[in-house]
Amino acid sequence: MKNFDSEKHVRGESQFVDDLPVPEGTLYAHVFYSRVAHGRIVSIDLSAANAMHGVAAIFTAKDIPGENQIGGIVQDEPLLAEHHVHFIGQPIAVVVADTALNARSAAAQITVEIEKLPVITDPRDAFLNNELLVPPITFELGNTNAAWTQCDVVIEGIAETGGQEHLYLETQGAFAVPAEGDAVKVVSSTQSPTAVQRTIAQVLNIPMHKVEVDVLRLGGGFGGKEDQATPWAAMCALASSSLRRPVKMILHRQDDMRMTGKRHPYSSDFKIGLKKDGTVLAYEAAFYQNGGAAADLSPAVLQRTMFHCTNSYFIPNVKAVGYSCRTNLPPNTAFRGFGGPQGKFVIEAAIFKAAEVMKMDPFFIQKKNLLKNGDEFPYGQIAERCQAVPCWNLLEQKISIDDVKRRTADFNSANEWKKKGFALMPICFGISFTNTMMNQASALVHIYTDGSVGISTAAVEMGQGVNMKIHGIAQRIFSINAERIKLESTNTTRVANTSPTAASTGADLNGKAVQLACSVLLDRLKQFVSEQLQQPDSAKIVIRDEKLFNDGKETEWTWPRLILAANGARISLTAQHFYSTPNIHFDRETSKGQPFAYHVFGTALFQVTLDCLRGTYGIDAVNVVHDAGKSLQPVIDRSQAEGAIMQGIGWMTMEEIIYNNEGRLITDALSTYKVPDIHFTPAEMNVHFLDSSENPFAPFNSKAIGEPPFMYGIGVYFALMNAVKAFRPDVTFPVIAPMTPERALCLLYKEVGTLAPSLQ
Repeated sequence: MKNFDSEKHVRGESQFVDDLPVPEGTLYAHVFYSRVAHGRIVSIDLSAANAMHGVAAIFTAKDIPGENQIGGIVQDEPLLAEHHVHFIGQPIAVVVADTALNARSAAAQITVEIEKLPVITDPRDAFLNNELLVPPITFELGNTNAAWTQCDVVIEGIAETGGQEHLYLETQGAFAVPAEGDAVKVVSSTQSPTAVQRTIAQVLNIPMHKVEVDVLRLGGGFGGKEDQATPWAAMCALASSSLRRPVKMILHRQDDMRMTGKRHPYSSDFKIGLKKDGTVLAYEAAFYQNGGAAADLSPAVLQRTMFHCTNSYFIPNVKAVGYSCRTNLPPNTAFRGFGGPQGKFVIEAAIFKAAEVMKMDPFFIQKKNLLKNGDEFPYGQIAERCQAVPCWNLLEQKISIDDVKRRTADFNSANEWKKKGFALMPICFGISFTNTMMNQASALVHIYTDGSVGISTAAVEMGQGVNMKIHGIAQRIFSINAERIKLESTNTTRVANTSPTAASTGADLNGKAVQLACSVLLDRLKQFVSEQLQQPDSAKIVIRDEKLFNDGKETEWTWPRLILAANGARISLTAQHFYSTPNIHFDRETSKGQPFAYHVFGTALFQVTLDCLRGTYGIDAVNVVHDAGKSLQPVIDRSQAEGAIMQGIGWMTMEEIIYNNEGRLITDALSTYKVPDIHFTPAEMNVHFLDSSENPFAPFNSKAIGEPPFMYGIGVYFALMNAVKAFRPDVTFPVIAPMTPERALCLLYKEVGTLAPSLQ
């Protein structure tokens, strides 16, 4: 496989927003934001800033000609704060100057008086104060109340998961240029070009067709640019439209970390009931989601948590309730897995605690309750083409769990100050946007007269390789040289009404649309040439490696000759096609339906070694069997799986988001927020793809790869907990992630009740 984007990246040729040449007269914007987490704006003084050298204008809420609103699901988030501020980092004003430095210097001269109001940072405190972003969500299956009496063991507990910084290499940014009339063109680092287009139109009070949004590629997104790329583009468009000058904004790393939301922290209650043989009969969970100060995508993220609250297990009686809690933190947002990891962590914690009480291995309970065909999910969908058991069994064929258990026990018996632990992590992840309307995509394909091909879709390339997958689909259908095909930038004028590149659907939806458009062109060309060759059955015309075959025999026709002749005969060499995922639906009133086209399955085995003197640890091995369908690009899919696993490991171990009681982010720089580096990678990582899986709902039987492998990372937490328990076997520990070395050290030596609040 030849990945054209990788070559450009290595050579430094890839262009991002900040690399694009700017026209003469371009201005630069900088955001002045609140340093108070909650308060009433009493006054704001712009005079000193306006007097600074190079300042062209300063924009506040009163300068917005349309709606001062960027909320997507709920209209509760102003572009610029007007009367109140609700989190540290909330934009109040936009300074525009002749240089980025002058804009930043001028912003420092703005003074604002804010009357402070009470600050809430904990979701349970928000719940007690009835501060909810949306009404609670409930999913039910069976009858848990009736099931508890049938259980031999019932365990209750609490599980906590922290946030996570997206830490995309390219920070948030946008570049706006005024167009004829009152139109505007915006180059944005966004996963959601249409959301940016729609919001700018509302802010400027102009129709959407006067807003063109273009995205070449992103330097990473991970969900952080699904909705939260929108405000910066809207600010640039506001300034550019008003001043009739190009305006550019690129956030500094620390500003980006302070002003943008993260993965949602959750505090969750669980109750699980089992038979003596390990069968889970009943499960209840209450999820308290820290949504931050505005809804953003929190309601959808919470709903995804509910969809995946039972992970890869069939439990006949389930009740899950989700609360999206309003706090005075930046609005938390989409992050790889989109709420799924938080839900899966809680059921895994419940199984871990049940295994403690029942004195059996957690993996015994896990395996016994794996989903099978015909099982019902809590949301009513029936499991089909279920690969949960095949993935587990293949992993056991490759690596004997009994041998791992024996070797771990032998090591722990022989070593007093180092302990090993292992854990298994099965996954089941539904693929589709849970908002049914969003499961649609269009593609525009041009064949030029020289035989080259241009393809436009809604897919945004952000390092995940979606362009190469779509490229490969077209190449496979046309059977032409790869160099003939170009993926165009994502543009709202060429492809309108786009869904975000998110939910692991980028290659599925857009790839299907491209497959259909290319197939239309191929059929058109084959029909044309069959007439030229007097072949009544166009199905007998085959293109292979740019050569045409008629009924199995090579002809004198080549791809370039075919295209030139078709154009001469006035055959259209352009096709547009639309794809929508069939047979999906979901009733939000009953929380029942068939929201997913299909599910992705897999199982991971983690092995770790814990230094019981220092609390530090290393990951010895990660072995995974993953259900990838018939991979479109195996190299890309394997790298996506490995990268997702590492990101999941980071969330579960060292990546800790810390806010103080006043709502100020403490971990706001790369010196205080740590992500896994090359030295922390597992000593061994093996990702095996399941060969027997097929999927009719994606191009050529492929399956989505972006998000599902992230969930494997949860396994490292429980492997570490098992290592801690090998050192202190008689102690019951709280379930709090991430398991930082500091927290591990405290668990190893301190009584649980004496832990500092920040470590509990």
